[in-house]
Amino acid sequence: MNIQWFPGHMAKTRRLVADNLKLVDVVIELLDARIPRSSKNPEIDELVKNKPRIVALNKSDLADETVSREWSRWYNSQGYTNIFIDSIKGKGINELKSQMRSLMKEKLERERSKGRIFRPIRTMVVGIPNVGKSSFINKIAGKAGALTGDKPGVTRGKQWIRINEEIELLDTPGILWPKFEDRQVGLNLACTGAIKDDIMDTIEVAAALLEKLSSIYPKNVMERFKLESLDGMDGLKMLESAGKKRGCIISGGEIDLTRISAIVLDEFRGGKIGRISLEKPLEKGEEKNEGGHEA
Repeated sequence: MNIQWFPGHMAKTRRLVADNLKLVDVVIELLDARIPRSSKNPEIDELVKNKPRIVALNKSDLADETVSREWSRWYNSQGYTNIFIDSIKGKGINELKSQMRSLMKEKLERERSKGRIFRPIRTMVVGIPNVGKSSFINKIAGKAGALTGDKPGVTRGKQWIRINEEIELLDTPGILWPKFEDRQVGLNLACTGAIKDDIMDTIEVAAALLEKLSSIYPKNVMERFKLESLDGMDGLKMLESAGKKRGCIISGGEIDLTRISAIVLDEFRGGKIGRISLEKPLEKGEEKNEGGHEA
């Protein structure tokens, strides 16, 4: 799967991030806790460079808690401040605000000594489309300060949002990178909805997802789709069996693969198959894991 999807507004956003970086004190890099490696835009490191950064792993309520703890240890070992958050329920939001204050404590004290008493912390949120950026901003702001939507690319332009007296936040639209060299990265992003369904073969994506889940969470797949066994079944066979169990039948008794594919993807994205992480941190000596590029 060679996916290239780089709409004009994403190229514009990359320039926007670079141009406005000098205005902010701390960068919040928002990732999907289920796919931390695949949901990381490798261009962000080059853009952000040495600017203080907090890695916020959103949708943590949908991720496998055991795997998330592994990721937290990995980020700590790499020297990254990291927080697992749930933008819907607000889990981790107060901790994130506290971490921002901690990162900026010395700089703000220096500025206060020069008479800048009411200087707010300015932060920028960066992340790929559909990682939950708008919901995160609404939660941290305590109001509907950003446009939200279920489809990638809803947030269009730059906007400053005042969180409180201490913090101001610059929102930017999501950016994907020009080309996905690794097929698994593209599939992970497609499974979680970061890539629009209408430019993907959803049957291929759903079949690949079931095949992967059968190796890492077989019990979840069998229980959710009432399958007695997964032995000897590839992703397409699982999809057909799930379609039969769910009554996705069209004339002639044929399985409606398009319909069952949409159901599988929807139920995965909504956490109905269970708390699932599609990627684990790199083990020592490994160059890449499921995600394809380094975290």
